Amino acid sequence: MAMDRSRRPSDPRQAAEAAFKAVTRKTPEAPPAPPAPVAIPGARESVSLRIDRAVLEHFQKDGPGWQDRINAALKAAAGL
Repeated sequence: MAMDRSRRPSDPRQAAEAAFKAVTRKTPEAPPAPPAPVAIPGARESVSLRIDRAVLEHFQKDGPGWQDRINAALKAAAGL
């Protein structure tokens, strides 16, 4: 009866090394998460916002600065 050599090494030293490597193999660690972005006080962020045409026209009717007026109205509504 022939022994299946593909399953186990015939050399005990090779078998011990294979067992040792299997147990001591380090699993790769996940890379560290990137640092959280730092919030700059008073900085504004560009966003896309869908609002009714009538609301937009109301804030734009007084000319330039309409985005600042919308921001002020939203801050007041949020209680900030």
